[in-house]
Amino acid sequence: MRTSQTRTVLTLGSAQTLAWGSTYYLPAILAQPMAQDLGVSTGTIFGAFSASLVVAALLGPSVGRWIDSHGGRGILSASSLVFATGLFLLGSAEGQIILWIAWLVIGAGMAMGLYEAAFSALAALFRSNARSAITGITLLGGLASTICWPITAYMEAELGWRMACFIWAAAHLLIGLPLNRLLLGKPGVAERKTPGETPGPAHDATPPSSSLLPMILLAFVFAATWFISTAMAAHLPRLLLEAEAAPAAAIAIASLVGPFQVLGRLLEFSLLRRFHPLLSARLAALAHPFAALALLMFGAPAALLFAILHGAGNGILTIAKGTLPLALFGPVGYGYRQGLLMVPARFAQAAAPFSFALLIEHVGISALLASMMIGLAGFTALLVLSPAESIKRAEQEGD
Repeated sequence: MRTSQTRTVLTLGSAQTLAWGSTYYLPAILAQPMAQDLGVSTGTIFGAFSASLVVAALLGPSVGRWIDSHGGRGILSASSLVFATGLFLLGSAEGQIILWIAWLVIGAGMAMGLYEAAFSALAALFRSNARSAITGITLLGGLASTICWPITAYMEAELGWRMACFIWAAAHLLIGLPLNRLLLGKPGVAERKTPGETPGPAHDATPPSSSLLPMILLAFVFAATWFISTAMAAHLPRLLLEAEAAPAAAIAIASLVGPFQVLGRLLEFSLLRRFHPLLSARLAALAHPFAALALLMFGAPAALLFAILHGAGNGILTIAKGTLPLALFGPVGYGYRQGLLMVPARFAQAAAPFSFALLIEHVGISALLASMMIGLAGFTALLVLSPAESIKRAEQEGD
């Protein structure tokens, strides 16, 4: 990785750690105190959070198109301001109206400032060479819960949940905004146009008809993997209890998923990057089905194996969400295409906690059969995609 690319990865990766830790991972710590103070159920808090994911899904394609045309620095910098506004509103909420408005604003910030926007910015900067950079920022962003959960919990215990929101809002202004403004030390590819040049495919970015089937398959893969990832993040301790693990062991083992995600990303960065991203994605897509099968067959003794396989697979698949579109379709129109691909994934993500909770209530640990089948369906879709065709297409569009 070149010096300029390393600097960009460290800068943007640090901003991503803050963005994820202070928004997406916030309800896990603050939902209960928020609900108690506002006199609502925790379900209401998570409902507003799900609405934020829907907003992110709807705005994603427009954000991607903007990055294709103008580069990433402006939109990522603006995301810091939007996040700060949403968190300030959240900390100021005295009832449900402001609560919902706050989460909708945060949802707009998610569309502008989480991985999809960051991946698009890197593709605009480094084009087909962005794979290492994408892996690098996910390595740093993967530490968001590890770093930010304890900080949020400490602030809530010592200062209250409202002050925690205000402090995170200030962090976006004082830390996130400067980091995102430093993203581009030079103009992005999309910005380097000769005088009089008219917008070309990089700006229109309408997927050609030959890309329709691969787009549909990849969108399905992303929706399947996001559903599984979000369902496990919300319900893994409960599933391990259903597998007859002791309560303390269930929490401890569930907490290991994050570190194993980072280990999976390190594996992608060191060994698997020598191969086509489709190979990495196919191997990773099999990890959860095998983990679920082991837990169903052996119960609590297989809990640690489940955390290892699911965590490592999910970590690699997070990278694949950025690298697969780049490898399959090339860098031209990457941002808009990425936004389109993630629309079904965001809706699946929003639906996962509630729908999987209902499934567990009805069938217990056998709910893993559903996630296993979804994972296998995603793996099958990846088998249909062809590395040879993607390399040819990427070379043609890159020219």
